[in-house]
Amino acid sequence: MKLETKEKIDKGKVVNAIWNAIYELFGDYGASKAGLTVIDYMEEEKLLILRCYHKAIDMVRAAIAFVTKIEEKPVAMHVIAISGTIKALRRKIRGKSLIL
Repeated sequence: MKLETKEKIDKGKVVNAIWNAIYELFGDYGASKAGLTVIDYMEEEKLLILRCYHKAIDMVRAAIAFVTKIEEKPVAMHVIAISGTIKALRRKIRGKSLIL
């Protein structure tokens, strides 16, 4: 996932914003089904690799689209690629000329 913002935002704030969006949209039940975990965050490149259960992909993508501000700073998040393995994901991202 790529963050579009002019400011640097630390990993904890980004993840909290996504979790808050999941809770707002889907409640405790949805949050328990997400299995959301941060694999990697490159603050300089504003790239975030998340892991979630395969059945929760649509739910997590909806929550990501729902996030428009983090600590009153405007932000947009774009899913760059989805993959079944981290190795294949890194290959896809390299193919899109992003650093990984």
